[in-house]
Amino acid sequence: MSIPAAMLDRLCPMHLAVDGGGRITRIGPTLAKVVRSPSPEGTPLFDLFEVTSPRGVHSLDDLVRFSLRRLRLKLRRPPHTPFAGHFVAADTGGGVVDLSFGIAVASALRDHPLTSADFPPTDLTVEMLFLIESKSAAMDSALQLNQRLQSARLMAEEQAHTDTLTGLRNRRAVEVELAGLAARQDPFAVMQIDLDHFKAVNDTFGHGAGDRVLEAVADAMVAGTRRGDLAARIGGDEFLVIVPTPPNPETLRRTAERLIARIKVPVRYRGQLLQISASVGIACHRGGPIGAPGRLIEAADAALYAAKSAGRSRVVFADCDDAA
Repeated sequence: MSIPAAMLDRLCPMHLAVDGGGRITRIGPTLAKVVRSPSPEGTPLFDLFEVTSPRGVHSLDDLVRFSLRRLRLKLRRPPHTPFAGHFVAADTGGGVVDLSFGIAVASALRDHPLTSADFPPTDLTVEMLFLIESKSAAMDSALQLNQRLQSARLMAEEQAHTDTLTGLRNRRAVEVELAGLAARQDPFAVMQIDLDHFKAVNDTFGHGAGDRVLEAVADAMVAGTRRGDLAARIGGDEFLVIVPTPPNPETLRRTAERLIARIKVPVRYRGQLLQISASVGIACHRGGPIGAPGRLIEAADAALYAAKSAGRSRVVFADCDDAA
């Protein structure tokens, strides 16, 4: 019994039929998608395909000699898709070559727009498609999970280094930054800032007013420092700025004085104008080995209290080589 062409297409969608002259007379629908030739019918089989195993198969007569034996072929044009297959000779001449992707199914599915609908239900390619899609879905899920975990970790680290009220960095962030500067032996300066008359705001207008003032101070510090400087709140009304690669002392002084001027701008809260000031102590490190970065903060702190003792709302440098 002869098999109708439509039935052959359903059973073996990657077949091709050749005539006695070795020319293609019919090609299965799935193989046609892979070959992507405008009109493969009439094309010599060996113009489209190269038989790579067994060697020496260059004609229809050679195919007939290896009838029903396993063949390995590949497309002559890019992407040179490899196939496994076998040839069945017809009594009237010519025959049918039935092909599959074999172990190269993954790369073939990547190179060609094929789906499970292009293969018969019993074809192992359908199972491979399922496995590939499952693996892809699992990898996508794992990637998404990893990205969420990474985002959560970064968010947790950010929160751990951020003052919740003002959004400035906190004492932990200061310690990390100082440790990095010390390890690199970079030059840096420290501005220790303490608010003047802040307790009176809290006592008179309440902690809500105090929080509003602290937020305004944070805004002033962000606006008044350079990109790359680290502005932090390290206590109730205590702030600190780390200045990597600091400018000369006079420029540092002017920067600190501008910060004080910004902090002194009155803050409106529930119809009241709240005004404070700030004192600043500065210490600086010229670079090179530093035994304990915390000592520089202690020096800046001592300079800060000297500023308060001298009348507040002013800048005092610690005794260091870079100080003016």
